[in-house]
Amino acid sequence: MTELRFDGRIAVITGGGRGLGRAYALLLAAKGCKVVVNDLGAPIKGDAADTSVAQQLVDEIKAAGGEAVADTNSVATPDGAQAIVQSAIDTYGKIDILIHNAGNVRYGTIRELSYDDFQSVVDVHLMGAFHLVKATHPLMCDAGYGRIVLTSSIGGIYGNNRCVNYGISKSGMIGLNNIAALEGEEFDVKSNIIVPNAVTRMADGLDTSLYPPLGPELVAPAVAWMCHEDCSISGEMITAGGGRIARCFIAETKGVYRPSWTVDEVDAAMGAIHDKQEVLDFGLHGHVGHLTHSFAMARSGER
Repeated sequence: MTELRFDGRIAVITGGGRGLGRAYALLLAAKGCKVVVNDLGAPIKGDAADTSVAQQLVDEIKAAGGEAVADTNSVATPDGAQAIVQSAIDTYGKIDILIHNAGNVRYGTIRELSYDDFQSVVDVHLMGAFHLVKATHPLMCDAGYGRIVLTSSIGGIYGNNRCVNYGISKSGMIGLNNIAALEGEEFDVKSNIIVPNAVTRMADGLDTSLYPPLGPELVAPAVAWMCHEDCSISGEMITAGGGRIARCFIAETKGVYRPSWTVDEVDAAMGAIHDKQEVLDFGLHGHVGHLTHSFAMARSGER
């Protein structure tokens, strides 16, 4: 079996100095990738900085025989994201891989969360992703190659208490990923999402004593595969953690058709509407699949 390597590839990894980002950077560098390690070195709330964090990992990668450069710009602004991408261009001449992993956490219920805490998390996770994709995607399309990995969360797919800012950001990542995949399809630019399960600084304050091993190194191989030229998927979500790798996806039930509805008829049909015996997975071109299925039921009069 031929080893999947990244010789000649250039990767930008945000939040790359610690936790999951560090595991991604170390694995890619060990397999020949040149890495731009972007990290502000901020605490978990994202309200300070330690510019030595990124450089420490760069030094470690170089000591192991790899190639890397540090970057400490913020993903939270368009200018910061552009500067991160420019670091790759200035140092290595191109960008092949973008992994947006940078994140912060500020907890609070919908009732109590301040607008500042809401905006801070959305700016780093979701707006940071958009700023980076905006700066990177056109370059990849022009070059005829690219791999993008965005970071969502089970908190974005299923929700979680006291994390509305985080949940909105991670849900929004799904829409951004789908569009980046669709617009990159003809250029061999693939975009996918990692939904990681790992114990990092994000878990500070939680009781993890009964958890199985959830090290970042158990997530990194799935991310690296999504970054490789052999990656066969785009517009998808892969969850990884604790030794389990699985696909997450948005699906629909078959549904129920009537030429017209009353409120009472909706109530009576809700059991059939929820029937999961036939689950429809439309995939990357789901907007077409959804409409095709819906229109077909209307034309046939199928109930």
